Amino acid sequence: MSKLIALLNVIAWSGFWAFGYLALSGEGYSSAQLTIATLLAAAGLFAGIFAYLRLVRIAERRGYARPSNRMTREARDAAQSNWGEV
Repeated sequence: MSKLIALLNVIAWSGFWAFGYLALSGEGYSSAQLTIATLLAAAGLFAGIFAYLRLVRIAERRGYARPSNRMTREARDAAQSNWGEV
């Protein structure tokens, strides 16, 4: 599954850069073509970010990367209960 997500990540970022370049540098294109290129670039951006974040989670779970500094639910609730107190 992680290889499929990694493949999606590469394809999504490639689409983002390719269509983003077309959207920014397209001088002879119609507005419809520029809109489609912009939408495809945005789709590549969002899919790339999603896939990258999933890969980070997989790497943390398998031990390839250090876990992020996340608070436990109890620690977060205790900190929020003291919110605004000096």
